[in-house]
Amino acid sequence: MSKPQPTTDNNESALAAEQGGSSGRVQSLERAITLLQATADSSPDGETASNLAAQCGLNRATAWRLLSTLEQYGLVERSPVTNRYSIGFAVARMASAAGFDGLIRRAHGTLRRVSEQTGETANLAVVQQLGLTYVDEVTPPVVLSAKWLGRQVPLHATSTGKALLAWLPPEEAESLLTEPLTAYTDTTITDRARLRAELEETRERGYSVCVGEMEPNLYGVSAPVLGNRAHPFAVVSIWGPQDRVPESRFAALGVLARAAADEIAQAAQAV
Repeated sequence: MSKPQPTTDNNESALAAEQGGSSGRVQSLERAITLLQATADSSPDGETASNLAAQCGLNRATAWRLLSTLEQYGLVERSPVTNRYSIGFAVARMASAAGFDGLIRRAHGTLRRVSEQTGETANLAVVQQLGLTYVDEVTPPVVLSAKWLGRQVPLHATSTGKALLAWLPPEEAESLLTEPLTAYTDTTITDRARLRAELEETRERGYSVCVGEMEPNLYGVSAPVLGNRAHPFAVVSIWGPQDRVPESRFAALGVLARAAADEIAQAAQAV
């Protein structure tokens, strides 16, 4: 007489129900991640549970339970005054531990191709709490150029910084410009009204430009790498000396920078 086969454990059945067929994707986890991303995009003011639920296509009860769990683990924080949720300190701690290796790995091929196409240097800078840091760079083999890896530069005096500022909400951009706008060269923009006008033009054209504003002989263009709700998390730059990157090349290089930024954004979101 054959022995009865063991029945499936209830926990395994529940997990299988959560998973979309054989894909191995857990629906409740996907919903929590979507909420976490929407909360991050609501910075700096945060967002209410009901609005986050609507943005993520969830009913309020489900969103509230997920947010309460995320809050318990420090991934989100709720203001007792406004009841708005914002990203918690645990996310910042994990991000600082993770570094940028994954993004660099996914973006490096794009930077290499752009450098080969243009004959100029291609950079990737990532957005951090107080600005931008250059994390990857590809230079043409026959060209001697400045090294920017690990550097932070004034946001108002580079195409990289202006690309970030132009795609941030105005209040976030202003929070990064609390100090006087220092003049580094004769072309550095030091007037705030003029800078705001420049940022508006930047958004309209889809890329930013720099005409020797940080160093007199360095010209370039940059485009933001956009995440959820068109929030920038990195910037792609193409630059070189003025005699090789004159303003007449800006339009063509801007198109390439924009395409590279879109490609990196898609790669960063790929599973």
